[in-house]
Amino acid sequence: MVVNFADKIVVGLAGVPIMQELKLSPEQFGLLGSSFFFLFSITAIVVGFIVNRVETRWVLLALALVWAVAQFPMVGEVSFATFVICRIILGAGEGPAFSVAAHAIYKWFPDHQRTLPTAILSQGSAFGVILAVPALNWIIVNHSWHYAFAALGIVGLMWAVAWVALGKEGPLVPSPAAAAEVRIPYARLLTSRTFIGCVLATFGAYWALSLGLTWFTTFIVQGLGFSQHQAGLVSITPWVFGACVVLFTGWLSQRLMQRGVSSRMARGVLGAAPLLVGGAIILMLPYIDSPTARIVALVVGSGLCGSIYVVCPPMIAEFAPVSQRGAAIAIYSALYTLAGIIAPWVMGSVLQHSASPLHGYIVGYAINGAVMIVSGVAGLLLLWPNTERARLLQSAEPVSLGLRKPA
Repeated sequence: MVVNFADKIVVGLAGVPIMQELKLSPEQFGLLGSSFFFLFSITAIVVGFIVNRVETRWVLLALALVWAVAQFPMVGEVSFATFVICRIILGAGEGPAFSVAAHAIYKWFPDHQRTLPTAILSQGSAFGVILAVPALNWIIVNHSWHYAFAALGIVGLMWAVAWVALGKEGPLVPSPAAAAEVRIPYARLLTSRTFIGCVLATFGAYWALSLGLTWFTTFIVQGLGFSQHQAGLVSITPWVFGACVVLFTGWLSQRLMQRGVSSRMARGVLGAAPLLVGGAIILMLPYIDSPTARIVALVVGSGLCGSIYVVCPPMIAEFAPVSQRGAAIAIYSALYTLAGIIAPWVMGSVLQHSASPLHGYIVGYAINGAVMIVSGVAGLLLLWPNTERARLLQSAEPVSLGLRKPA
């Protein structure tokens, strides 16, 4: 996840020099940001079904090799069309990453111990940005944004080599007691109240995240007047705050579960309520004059979204049978990441038709705040994982699982 999000952040971090060199309009840059997600959801679903039958360590290796190779065409001169194609390929490789990694981790931890490991996995995203931004920004400022992509390609290849040596499959596989496990029709699984609630709640969070990946640095430079060097330093702050939120949520959720609190409260409410608070903070941007205060509002408002990423995969794992868990988490990921296509394009379109860059950014982030509030309300209304499995089992059908001994 560290490598994954370093790959994601580089376009937003180098946004201003990329726009200047390729002579891109805000709408074109928004399209470039959105292109990463064109195949993101499709491959997430396809690979999600694959990992129901194929070991996750080999799938993760194949995905990482795609990420690495997709970076190298940007080293030399590159056209806008080639840039878009490479980002589409990169997104196709990265689309399944989180869901496959979560499925892999759940082979190491039982249900009541999964929230904190999920939080730690999620924080690969924050640390990917925290670690990568200073190094990548130094390359961009002192050399060229082209070399930043080359560095990411090399790091991706290094990770693949390390994974071949160290990657293993977890020992928690179907046991003889699970041989009589049932299979829930996907039509009911994917239209269950909690599954829909997870998708809607995380959609709002991912709207904020995709704006952070694509537009936050350019907002600091173009909207608030900071230099590229200053913007690179400031760009780390949302991820530092988000990392604290996610790790605290993971720890608190797991503690509550261990003390017997229902997953409705310990996961559902704990994940959805921060979306409402964060959206309300972002909606205050038009009434804030200080550039520093605007950055703080964005950092806190968007950072609070991180709670939902920690709780939704464990909630889905509560009611999805093991034989369907990989696909269920992948489809959830594929649906909420559609926000990654929409949000950067919406911001670019708003900027293109605004009287000034600052006004455009303020309007674009106000839309973000409204989306977060709607998503948070949906999460509070729909997330009831503790009762979902009993409801779904009414329509379940027995299935025979292939068994193997733990490693």
